[in-house]
Amino acid sequence: MLVTSRSAAEYRAMFDLAAGDLVGPVLDCCAGGSSFAAETGGWVVAVDPAYALGPGDLAERVREGLDEGDRMIARNADRFEWGWYGDPGGRAAMRRSAGERFLADLRERAGRYVAGALPDLPLATGGVEVALCSHLLFTWAELGEEWHRRALAELVRVARREVRVFPVVAQATGEPVAFLDRLRAELEAGGHRTELRQVPYRFQRGGDRMLWIRVGHGGSG
Repeated sequence: MLVTSRSAAEYRAMFDLAAGDLVGPVLDCCAGGSSFAAETGGWVVAVDPAYALGPGDLAERVREGLDEGDRMIARNADRFEWGWYGDPGGRAAMRRSAGERFLADLRERAGRYVAGALPDLPLATGGVEVALCSHLLFTWAELGEEWHRRALAELVRVARREVRVFPVVAQATGEPVAFLDRLRAELEAGGHRTELRQVPYRFQRGGDRMLWIRVGHGGSG
């Protein structure tokens, strides 16, 4: 999988984040080369398996991800909407800026970047208030229903208040994921509340909703 670099502005739109949503520790998983932690503050914990790499190798993976992302967009231009970014150049500039901010922050504050991967995170139960998961679950539907079940259970385990997952359609095709409704029903049977919420971010066609989960063991309804 690519080590992608998204900005805090993209996160705010993808997850429909308001200032009051980011209270207490926040998990960014799997964060890749995104600058959300660098731009948002010391109470964001970024987790990604790529952080096990040395700084030089990770910097190379970030730059490879930026280049491959541009090539993928060029190959599939008809599958995207450009209103949010303005044009391909605007997206590319935002992503490159985010990648450089990430690498600079990694050099200065390496402790907030933790090597780990779903569905087994190196975090305590209830260790964060909010868990954000971008472009992994459902995007990579081919990981299978059971993997997604375990990954959602793990996000719910580490989050005291809520989990937000974006998007909820498959990569490239934008097709619905067949097992999404089943997993939502299982979460709700376990005492959690779920919604599919529209978000202000528009890019992949059909990818304008997130899965929102109110964790049953913490917070008010």
